[in-house]
Amino acid sequence: MESFLIDPNLPKGKVSLVVVDGRIPKEIERAFFELNIRIIKTERILTYDAISYHPDIMMHHLGEEKIIVAPNISEKVVYNLENEGFKIIPGKKEVKEKYPEDVYYNVARVGNLAICNIKYTDDILLEEFYKQGVKIIDVKQGYSKCSISIVNENTIITSDKGIYKKVTKEGINCLLIKPGYVVLEGLNFGFIGGATGLIGKDNLAFYGSLDYHPEGDSIKNFLSKYNIKWQYLYEGPLLDFGTIVPLKEYCIMG
Repeated sequence: MESFLIDPNLPKGKVSLVVVDGRIPKEIERAFFELNIRIIKTERILTYDAISYHPDIMMHHLGEEKIIVAPNISEKVVYNLENEGFKIIPGKKEVKEKYPEDVYYNVARVGNLAICNIKYTDDILLEEFYKQGVKIIDVKQGYSKCSISIVNENTIITSDKGIYKKVTKEGINCLLIKPGYVVLEGLNFGFIGGATGLIGKDNLAFYGSLDYHPEGDSIKNFLSKYNIKWQYLYEGPLLDFGTIVPLKEYCIMG
């Protein structure tokens, strides 16, 4: 049996369904298959090529069956989500080619907090946060979710100093790492949030290996401190394909 994730990004068990960049290589697809995780692949949205398939650019999971999507998202992706039982809420703003018109849905939801640049966040998404009683942490970084790897409901990793300062004031445990060392084809570098996603309550998946990152040992030690394992989806430098978005998990019906 499967159930929807109650809390966005934070599975309570082993993940069974994720949304991923439609361009991930076969090797990574195979890794998901071997982990018994089904995937929904994105399709291109109208923005610059490097991030045009990234899930965290075109959608935001609100918890349980509710997902808000950019109104110009692919109909095929919407169909695949609806086929899994999700209720689709169209956002107000279309994702477009240039910043900040590409970050409307790029919000990092961590427990009852939403980390984002309020000025550039979609109005309907903000309304949903207010309805749910989610506290918003306003940061300068528009690519908030790209910049944040979520470890648990109170712990993150980021290379953004502004985010680090804001979240630590809120009592969030945060590891600040050096920018770079994550490959994003077409740009100088990508972000740690776009190279990761939880695939279990205590299992953080990486598009690549921490052994290729200069602060890999620091990241491993930080994860170990919170009893989080790390799962490499392939052996090589970290790749930014956009957040691995967990949507369903395995459950046992009693």
